[in-house]
Amino acid sequence: MDRRTFLRSTGAVGAVAGFTGCLGSGGLGDSNPDVVLEEPDREFESGDVPYPAWGERIPDVTVPAPVESREIRLRDVEQPSLLTFFYSHCQTVCPVLISMQRNIQAHAQNNRYSDAVSFFPITFDPTRDTAERLQTYAEEMNVDADDENWQFLRPASKDRAKTVVQDQFGVAFRRTEPEDMEMYMFTHSALTLLVNADGFVERAYRSKSPDQETIISDLETVRNA
Repeated sequence: MDRRTFLRSTGAVGAVAGFTGCLGSGGLGDSNPDVVLEEPDREFESGDVPYPAWGERIPDVTVPAPVESREIRLRDVEQPSLLTFFYSHCQTVCPVLISMQRNIQAHAQNNRYSDAVSFFPITFDPTRDTAERLQTYAEEMNVDADDENWQFLRPASKDRAKTVVQDQFGVAFRRTEPEDMEMYMFTHSALTLLVNADGFVERAYRSKSPDQETIISDLETVRNA
């Protein structure tokens, strides 16, 4: 099934909220030569979900890293990486996802593999998430944005954010106008990807609160393969 067809047929937001089974720790195996971790216990095939799942290569996209004033082609990253999708004004899911990544970054720094992993939080709110805002957000979230392994990525426009985040990575989001707030917000699905050095997805963590110890363990297996 085509990913975009799947996304439209199930609704723009929460389309895959019920899918589980991508959190297994797995181990070394040869069931797919492109990945290190074995296929997780699940009830669907990778091609049947809107996001890039186990054994699939991530989309061939280039996204600006505004804090560093450069662009990053994600398939060119030559080491394992963790991708997630967020917006900085979120008050629910996003702080949890960013905090999880920050904790793994700290673990990498404390255990001397900081140069062997990259972190790429990708915003889908480029209007507000400017370079200056992202720098402030890094301070608010206690992220070490000075470490070269952490790069906030920001699509150049709202249309580009929709193309990259929703159409290509399958992370659904929809702008809302809460009556009790003076600013717009988003409802959105949650996704964290562990990608190997060749650009293939080792794990797609669908939880709104992924277990960081599981991710650290999976990352160690991928790093040491």
